[in-house]
Amino acid sequence: MPDRRHALTPDALAMMDTIARTGSFAAAARELGKVPSALTYSVRQLEDALDVLLFDRRSRQAKLTAAGEELLQEGRRLLAQMDAVANRVRRVATGWETQLTITADDVLSRRTLLELCEAFYAIRPQGGSEGTGTRLRLRAEVLAGTWDTLLSGQADLAIGVPFDMVLPSGFEMRSLGRVDFVFVMAPHHPLAGRDEPLTDAELLRHRAVAVADSAQRVSPITVNLLPGQDVLTVPTMQMKIDALLRCLGCGFVPEPMVRDHLALGHLVQREVRRARRETTLAYAWRSAAVGQPRQAPRGLALQWWLQQLESPATRQALLSLPSGLPCAESAAHGH
Repeated sequence: MPDRRHALTPDALAMMDTIARTGSFAAAARELGKVPSALTYSVRQLEDALDVLLFDRRSRQAKLTAAGEELLQEGRRLLAQMDAVANRVRRVATGWETQLTITADDVLSRRTLLELCEAFYAIRPQGGSEGTGTRLRLRAEVLAGTWDTLLSGQADLAIGVPFDMVLPSGFEMRSLGRVDFVFVMAPHHPLAGRDEPLTDAELLRHRAVAVADSAQRVSPITVNLLPGQDVLTVPTMQMKIDALLRCLGCGFVPEPMVRDHLALGHLVQREVRRARRETTLAYAWRSAAVGQPRQAPRGLALQWWLQQLESPATRQALLSLPSGLPCAESAAHGH
């Protein structure tokens, strides 16, 4: 009996597809440039190797058995996968990564990120009809969590890391821009009617809403929370804003994310005695392998994203998220 592994070749699977598509051995033989007897012999060799009948011999047409139908469907899937792998290998050989993972901080504009993805997928290398072949994977983390994914190798590019993070050897960082945070609460919150600026003693008597830092391996960052203060911790910045709208607490949020709510009176801003918080964010990527001081060559996909981030307009768009836009579902700030 022939070895089934050697029998299940791309040519054998393509032959099955041709017979099923044309409806007869004679028509398939003409398309493949073979005589019908050669095709019949090849099918019998395949049936012997698999120890099944692939075609119903009682029919004059090339009618597949249940086993033949299964082989046809799986064979078509395998042929498509082989073509995809071959195409991807050729693309990788030209410098395009197989996958690029991008971590973005929770306060960044998801609309802008998706617009960048849309532009990336529109790339046609060397004027061809196909894209780069690079799979994009987006993650949403925050503060130390965003940095954590880059350090641990879970991300190739981290957008929105704190600019004041200590940069280890083998990484590069560029400034993304500044995010202004404002202290807000619902208009019927007790602090909304108090004289400004609000003191820490006044803030301590009221619940804060905070978004948890998503770091798993490095120390998480906690900001603007007072010792002993009651805290409602939520998983995303958007949920924090929703909690503030429901008067479940008060807290600092990025001004662009609540600009519309402030204009409509859904939230009110109050000055606090502590310094107004401004955060400078950055984007970072690994430039060399650990233990190798020489700069590693960048893949073409990473190069493209870094080129987009060089644009002041792109950086500004990432930092200007209107309050009406949804945020991503994962993780974030301890504001």
